[in-house]
Amino acid sequence: MQNNILKISNLSFGYKKNKLIYKDFSLSLQKGEIVSIVGESGSGKTTLFELITNNLKPIDGTIKVKKISSIYQDPYSSFHPAYTIVNQIKDVVIDINLDEFYFYAKELELDIKLLDKKPFSLSGGQLQRASILRALMMKPDLILADEPTSALDNIIALQTMQVLIKFLDKVGILLITHDEDLALWCSNKIVRLNML
Repeated sequence: MQNNILKISNLSFGYKKNKLIYKDFSLSLQKGEIVSIVGESGSGKTTLFELITNNLKPIDGTIKVKKISSIYQDPYSSFHPAYTIVNQIKDVVIDINLDEFYFYAKELELDIKLLDKKPFSLSGGQLQRASILRALMMKPDLILADEPTSALDNIIALQTMQVLIKFLDKVGILLITHDEDLALWCSNKIVRLNML
């Protein structure tokens, strides 16, 4: 894979063999890059993430990917309502480096006291920053970001993307977005999916 953290080669996939969503699709992504996937509903954006995370199997082609973590569209559905944020981070990060934890929290402008609370005590923007913190603490090579700003107002959305961009020295980001302006602003490359 050389410098690639994601390499998709000649991917073909469809839920029905006679109706493909992808045919001979290829994509590569390196650390330090943001690649945005844009397209109308039903064009296969979320399906691509399911293929990358191995929840779906391609009909043909190969997907080679290094360590992944994910940030989802709705931060409230990505945390269990009954447990504190910090406990849910501990569930996925085996050895928490506290210096790193405090550093990321500060960079994300997250008050440490908030992380001892349950998800519904936080605003949508705070919770999405907590989900970025959790994703970064997992030390991924690639972050899959599925519409991570669509549940946020425009100012918070912009701030959230600015925060993610701060960490491009550590990761690459594959971003699904409906927001063409956002994609144009932050991406090294934009891939537009069309219905086959």
